Amino acid sequence: MSAKVYVGNLPFSFTDKDLKELFSKYGELIEAVVIKDKYSGRSKGFGFVTFADHSAAQKAIAEMNGKESHGRQLKVNEARPMEAR
Repeated sequence: MSAKVYVGNLPFSFTDKDLKELFSKYGELIEAVVIKDKYSGRSKGFGFVTFADHSAAQKAIAEMNGKESHGRQLKVNEARPMEAR
């Protein structure tokens, strides 16, 4: 069963590839996406990583939450469904 992880406080220079490289050591990834502004194309500073295995996602959360990357302290937790506006 797959599990989606939220990754916040990313450096604005991060790409989907950078995010994938950062989390691929924890298990098989289905997707790694940095969320971008639809008008400027600039990163919004957060993204999502979808793991093929729930245990790999839990390990990534435990090890990466609070870890520093490119001078920024990452916020990593289980993704929640998007709230209605």
